[in-house]
Amino acid sequence: MKTPNIRYLLLAGSVLISTFLSSNSFAAISLDRTRVIFDGNHKSESINVANKNKQLPYLAQAWIENSQGQKISSPFVVLPPIQRIEPGKASQVRIEALPEVKNLPQDRESLFYFNLREIPPKSDKQNVLQLALQTKIKLFYRPAAINEIYKTNWQQKLQLIIQGSTVKFKNDSPFYVTIINAAATKAGLASNRFDPVMIAPLSETKLAITANLLGNAPVLTYINDYGGRPNLFFQCKNNVCHVINDSQ
Repeated sequence: MKTPNIRYLLLAGSVLISTFLSSNSFAAISLDRTRVIFDGNHKSESINVANKNKQLPYLAQAWIENSQGQKISSPFVVLPPIQRIEPGKASQVRIEALPEVKNLPQDRESLFYFNLREIPPKSDKQNVLQLALQTKIKLFYRPAAINEIYKTNWQQKLQLIIQGSTVKFKNDSPFYVTIINAAATKAGLASNRFDPVMIAPLSETKLAITANLLGNAPVLTYINDYGGRPNLFFQCKNNVCHVINDSQ
């Protein structure tokens, strides 16, 4: 009988602990939102961060990534890039636009990611596993030229295209649209399984659901600016489905 590799077991145990802690949201540093909408009319946007740990101070390290997940220093910068937050206290992180922001498309949104990593204080105990948990949320730059459109009936620019059993979501709006559920009726949303998808502005993509599961009056759920989950009600005719109402 082979003797177990102790180093391997310790490593496996560490991975399991890390996964468990991450999946159960034991992060000490928290954000006040699930996404950032950077208004093109503004020079900066502020995010509130809080240390939920009542005993220990934590460092909060922040940075921006582009849509490919690469760390960048332009056209946005985060201030301060790292700060100490005392136990049970709150602070702010400011995202500032640099002059290069004018080079971004002004007829549609651009996608970035805001990252915040918590760094715990060094433990004075031996054999203690410490984790630096990280939060990553979407950052949408919304140019001033299209900002007002979001307050109107922009949903009318969304369509479903039925091609046999395939369903395509056509996004003719200048905004990113994240669809998290789809069903034939509003009641069916609760029991339906659907792979969430984000559709870029002025583009289309195939949905992970067959046409027969949506019927002639599909209901889709999307995520709005505030993390809310309104429903979109469609009506289909000649294999094209148009938005007739939403639940906002």
